[in-house]
Amino acid sequence: MRGAVIHAPGDVRFETLDDPKILHPTDAVIRTAVTCVCGSDLWPYRGLEPIGEPHPMGHEYVGFVEEVGSEVTSVKPGQFVVGSFATSDNTCANCRNGFQSNCLHRAFMSTCQADYVRIPNAQGTLVATDGIPAEELWPGLLAVSDVMGTGWWAAEAAEVRAGSTAVVVGDGAVGLCAVIAAKERGAERIIIMSRHDSRQKLAREFGATDIVTERGDEGIARIKDLTDGIGADSVLECVGTAQAMRQALHTARPGGNVGFVGVPHEVAIDGQELFFSHVGLRGGPAPVRRYLPDLIERVTSGRIDPGKVFDLTLPLDQVAEGYRAMDERRAIKALLKP
Repeated sequence: MRGAVIHAPGDVRFETLDDPKILHPTDAVIRTAVTCVCGSDLWPYRGLEPIGEPHPMGHEYVGFVEEVGSEVTSVKPGQFVVGSFATSDNTCANCRNGFQSNCLHRAFMSTCQADYVRIPNAQGTLVATDGIPAEELWPGLLAVSDVMGTGWWAAEAAEVRAGSTAVVVGDGAVGLCAVIAAKERGAERIIIMSRHDSRQKLAREFGATDIVTERGDEGIARIKDLTDGIGADSVLECVGTAQAMRQALHTARPGGNVGFVGVPHEVAIDGQELFFSHVGLRGGPAPVRRYLPDLIERVTSGRIDPGKVFDLTLPLDQVAEGYRAMDERRAIKALLKP
């Protein structure tokens, strides 16, 4: 088969790889319908995470089941399935508590920008759709496998409630999906921090009521101005940088909550400052599997369309251009078609 391999910062190649095989009775192999490049893939691409030896890339996927292990009964060959970037058995204590992304048998997907993918823990990870969805729904369902599920987790972790005010820090695919999630959870006012016209337009379409272009102290002051000097009920941090976390913590009101879902890089939190702020803080890898049935239904029914975050579509063999376009901010998110 063919797939993306990262060799060094800025060096992603499309190469011939070994076909995936069933290694354990809990595995499945799927043929990808569509896959994509994630914003978090840019950390190693930009040299901000170590790469080590060349290795495959990609953790978002939807596709058709090709083969299942002997212990997999929840899906069968020919079905269209959606999974999570973090696999789970969906039966351990952590899974039963709703944190499948911290499953005791968790495996993070990392080979999905390819024609075929082996899925560990397939029994608990994959959810089959009701029949084969129309192709125009595939981008939205692909978004559910990570960015939409992660945006939903940001809203839940920040305790977005009906009638509340939410601030979204970050206008990438996760941030834009967080706007959808905040609206679906009933936020009355949704403020997104964004400096890019195309992303602002999509954020408005998804439900944002206000745009803040300022950053740093100016951005914090602007949020305070918009919230009568108090701050927001909920802040959804969808970037992972020190500046983004600082903005999130300083724009939440006393008693408010921050949900942080951007993978932290060089983020340090002052314990004394957090203590006296009365701000709640929760985050981590999104428990996407918990949300899959609900989010799949919202997409297939047409209630939400997170697939709109894909503003560049490329054949899979042009995956390197997908990385370049996202790195250069010429694209929000690149969809790849095998």
